[in-house]
Amino acid sequence: MPTSGFPAVTEEGKRAHGAQARSRRPAGTATEAALAWSGDPLLTSKVSVPALPGTCVPRQRLLDRLSGGANGPLTLISGPAGAGKTTLASSWAHLAVPPGPVAWLTLDPDDNAPGVFWSYVLEAFRRALPSLPATIGTPTSPDSIGRSLLVRLASAVEHLPHPVVLVLDDMAKAPGREVSKGLGFLLEHAGPQLRLVLLSRVDPRLPLHRYRAEDRLTEIRGADLAFTSHEAATLLRQHDPATADSTVRTLTSRTEGWAAGLRLCALAMRNSDDPEGFAQSFAASEHAVSDYLLAEVLDAQPAATRELLLRTSILDQVHPELANALTGRQDAEQILARLVHDGAFVEPVEGTRWCHFHPLFAKVLQAHLRARRPGLAPRLHSRAARWLADAGRPAEALGHATAAGDWQYGAAEAVRNLMIGPLLAGTDEDRLPALFSRMPDDTPGAEPALVAGACRLARHDPGGCRERLTAAERYMNRGNTPLGPEAGLTHALLRLLCESYGPESGATPGAAAEETARNADDLTARVARWRTEKHPEIKALRLHGLACALLRSGRLDDARQAFTDAVAACTDDATHLVLHASFGKLALTESAVGALTAAEDHAVRSLAVADRHGVSAARRSGAGHLALAVLAFEREDPRAARHHLEQAMACPDTHDDPVMAAESAVLRSRLELAQGRWEAALTTLGEPGQPPMTWPAERLAVARSHAALAHGDHEAAVSALHGGDGDGPALTVALAQAHLAAGRTDRALRLVAHADRSPRLTLSDHVRIRLLRARIAMLGDDPAAAHDPLAQALEAARPEQLRRPFTEAGPWLRHLLDRADGEARLSRSWLTTRRPDGPRTPAFVEPLSGREREVLACVARMLSTDEIAGELHLSVNTVKTHLRSVYRKLCVSRRREAVELGKELHLL
Repeated sequence: MPTSGFPAVTEEGKRAHGAQARSRRPAGTATEAALAWSGDPLLTSKVSVPALPGTCVPRQRLLDRLSGGANGPLTLISGPAGAGKTTLASSWAHLAVPPGPVAWLTLDPDDNAPGVFWSYVLEAFRRALPSLPATIGTPTSPDSIGRSLLVRLASAVEHLPHPVVLVLDDMAKAPGREVSKGLGFLLEHAGPQLRLVLLSRVDPRLPLHRYRAEDRLTEIRGADLAFTSHEAATLLRQHDPATADSTVRTLTSRTEGWAAGLRLCALAMRNSDDPEGFAQSFAASEHAVSDYLLAEVLDAQPAATRELLLRTSILDQVHPELANALTGRQDAEQILARLVHDGAFVEPVEGTRWCHFHPLFAKVLQAHLRARRPGLAPRLHSRAARWLADAGRPAEALGHATAAGDWQYGAAEAVRNLMIGPLLAGTDEDRLPALFSRMPDDTPGAEPALVAGACRLARHDPGGCRERLTAAERYMNRGNTPLGPEAGLTHALLRLLCESYGPESGATPGAAAEETARNADDLTARVARWRTEKHPEIKALRLHGLACALLRSGRLDDARQAFTDAVAACTDDATHLVLHASFGKLALTESAVGALTAAEDHAVRSLAVADRHGVSAARRSGAGHLALAVLAFEREDPRAARHHLEQAMACPDTHDDPVMAAESAVLRSRLELAQGRWEAALTTLGEPGQPPMTWPAERLAVARSHAALAHGDHEAAVSALHGGDGDGPALTVALAQAHLAAGRTDRALRLVAHADRSPRLTLSDHVRIRLLRARIAMLGDDPAAAHDPLAQALEAARPEQLRRPFTEAGPWLRHLLDRADGEARLSRSWLTTRRPDGPRTPAFVEPLSGREREVLACVARMLSTDEIAGELHLSVNTVKTHLRSVYRKLCVSRRREAVELGKELHLL
């Protein structure tokens, strides 16, 4: 506060006044002065600065504000019960340097009589200022005070050589108009020497608006009095020095810095056998402060106000009209306004007619309601649910409906307001299951069954979801109660998303999903437009579910387009989880068709969306990482492939989603094969079974065939492919490879020709077909005929840097490439990679056998040929044969090069 217009007070003068005031403070004995009309003595305790509690926390930020305010005419410290108003003012009087002597008066309810009030004010002044003229006089009646007495008092203060501070504590207990009027007169006429400090739960009847406009008022409000985390830590550790930081944070948040609440919790913790457990228990905190709040706040209210507080305590926020609905009254707005004004732990929500209770006060009221009115709370919750639903606040209505156990109404509201969308999109994945966790399974009605199904699907339980959908259909087919289009849309959406896990028995893969998607689209058009616009995740989920079903059925091009549409439908933050998953699945689809560049871009976008929105580990999709792992492997970067596969496996949907589970198993198998471990590769794929969709079955069958071929078991390779469910080109190409390896060239050629005519060829299929044709030509001793299909394979694979088919082709390809002319050599230069510290090495490496790996490991230990032979119990000639085979496969000519490349390729 500016101090312009007030006499300057030196620091020495302040210290002198402070010492003088402290020396005059009585020890607590009654004064000899008496009220003339009653003969009762004035109570010394009322006109003494209260002693500081032993656990007082010096709050310098507030002491400084109070010191600044006391340099001006008026300071108001206002806050609810227990906010620390008196402690702040008394610690300032004791510890700071007030601008002059402090006259203190603690008010009682009887002090609203003007004569009583001013008798105590005069006594407080006389104790602070012994030189105050006796001619001022005293009030002669408890009910009135002469104007001349106030004039004499104002004149005496005005002529003081130094300021005097008058502190009136608990001003709310002297609300009389005459008292406020006299105080205003004194403030206006006592001159700059009077510094008035008012402590009150409510604003005094003074023209505060005028004082604010004139910059003559300093205000310290409840929010200012709230303890900071640092101050709370100091207070709590005065009671228990071992109080943990987490406990400080918990109690500060729970009490919202309320001083009395913190102090009461600290005392309770000190007497608790489990202080940390106390801190984590809201009920314990509630118990610690309940007596204080009931006595100081609730019991101090009129009966009608107490009833309103109890009935509205079930609400997170209170609206006057909602309070009227719960109490049957019509004056709730006035009552709430008075509670806000009185600082009764009721705070307004800025810019609205709503208000809210302090959380601890609300909990105490709720406990009191349960104890005094058992059975009333559910009825109040049910009434509140309907009012909130009519007011357009469905989320809050749902909470009250479920709290009332009104499951049918709550489920109907959840379905009508399309709350299944936020649940399945992940923006509100925990709330709905938590609200309906107590709903009995036999709750009648279609809507409860739909909500239960959605909760099961959110837990990745498509079987449980289908079971509840069947129950919902029974109610829907009865037609006893007409259901809105929202129920039909919810049912169709759940059906579609269940399809993404695989169709029901007998359903045509993909076809059922498309029909369900069309049905959902039609139902969406029948729902009120404003409602669907509030839930953009519904359209995004529909497209995502259709795309997943198409992917599982092996319709990769259609799935790719559907995922692209799903990405486009994700228009705001409510759809970010669908966007994250759709980008990842789009990338996985593109990696499967060989669009590796696009796959990389979309996979990175998927991960970026998850990072930007802070998606939790439990909600992250592994599709993006899995796509990056696949393309890294196809581009001959096994280290990156393993890294991204590891990341993908940490995500729950990699295990739950049938396509992703199959793709991850196939990739792990291929990584094992690249290391020459065919048994591990086969084990990774699990036992042959009947996967739920065609495409995963093909992928697993092809992987099993490759593992069998690596072992040299041609018949097992063929048998694995005949066990697959489908006739996709990848299956046909793998079958041709198996027959070719078994020496059945003509049959292989027919299979290649059949696969080449398929409209579903992926890039990898196309390249492998060309390489098979080149291999068949080589086996026919026609190298010239092999060059064209080889050139076609190289040309097709080069834009996407697809290397793996060439790596897996075998040593014949290297011999063919070595014969190529200059132009052909140039066209395959992208197949090689450069090691940071070595020459270019071929990207394709034929797997080493187990014995060859053992020989290479001995070479890495710098053993001689004879030593290797002795250790492995082989002849020297056999060791040399293995070494030549290792050199050939690794395309090296010296031991050192073989060891270095073996380490780089993780063969050692």
